[in-house]
Amino acid sequence: MRKLNLTIAFFILIIASGLSQTKTYFSSGLEMIFSFANIDDQGSNPNSTLRWAPVLNIQSMVNADLNQHFGLFSGLAVRNVGYIYDHYTTNLPEGVSSYKKKFRSYNLAVPVGIKIGNLDKMFLYGGYEVELPFLYKEKTFENGDKIDKITGWFSDRQQLFQHGFLVGVQFPYGLNLKFKYYVSEFHNQEYVSGNTKPYAGLNSHVFYFSLSAYLFKNFDIHNDIYNK
Repeated sequence: MRKLNLTIAFFILIIASGLSQTKTYFSSGLEMIFSFANIDDQGSNPNSTLRWAPVLNIQSMVNADLNQHFGLFSGLAVRNVGYIYDHYTTNLPEGVSSYKKKFRSYNLAVPVGIKIGNLDKMFLYGGYEVELPFLYKEKTFENGDKIDKITGWFSDRQQLFQHGFLVGVQFPYGLNLKFKYYVSEFHNQEYVSGNTKPYAGLNSHVFYFSLSAYLFKNFDIHNDIYNK
């Protein structure tokens, strides 16, 4: 029993020591997103076209650096996420038609993750993120001409929540490279429009890489406890 008590006390001291050196701060950064999608459409696997979304992607982070080499982060973001499908087909009584589709939604996102490395220079990070889609847009093109556009707030055309995993690297001087894969499907396959389910059998998972600057950079003026 005495050894157990000493062990517990030892770990409490370690945790307390780590917390006493924790550096907390806010950071933010814009994001340029280059996205694709992993598509399974009725058993076929067509390729998606690169979609570039430079706006509007805003991220704000709350950082808790436990020491120089390990930290935690969470935050809030608004993100423009979607994909381009060049051969979307419809099978209606009047026949089969093929169109180009551009799908996207603005999402409110909450990430949770960890940072490992030299937190003042270069480090790796990873985590999990949940997103609430709040503004949906879908454009349809035929022979290069836009023939239809659908928009909607909190649309039933999507799953209520999107979620996925992210990994990235923070380089010296602020440049940031991130990769994210959405575990959730982009569309709600059960959505009904008229007498049809336009997304039935369309299983799409968006993934992207993005570039940003100063995402985890602390610009606060303070005394660095690590250099004391």
